[in-house]
Amino acid sequence: MVARYLATMNVHASRPDKYKAYRARKKAAGLKQVRVWTLDKSAPGFQEKLEADIARINASESEREAIVFIEAMMAEDLAAEDDVEAY
Repeated sequence: MVARYLATMNVHASRPDKYKAYRARKKAAGLKQVRVWTLDKSAPGFQEKLEADIARINASESEREAIVFIEAMMAEDLAAEDDVEAY
C-alpha cells in the first residue's frame, strides 16, 4: 500500500512555502536572511583539534607578533573610548 502511494506521488511538485510571506515582510523591511554556520564543539575530536591549533599558534613567532599587535590596537581603542566617555 505504501509503495503504491509513493509511486503515484509527485515528489517534484512544488509545495506551499509557509515562510514565503514572512521572508517577504522581512525583505520589505530592508532585512536580508543570512545563514551562519558555526563549529560544533560537541563533535568528536573538536577539543583535541582546538588544543592542537592553540599550541601551534602559541609556538608560531609570526602569530605571536600578530596577537601582540591586535592587543595593542584594542588597548588603544579602549583608551580612546574611555577618553570620550570622560566628557
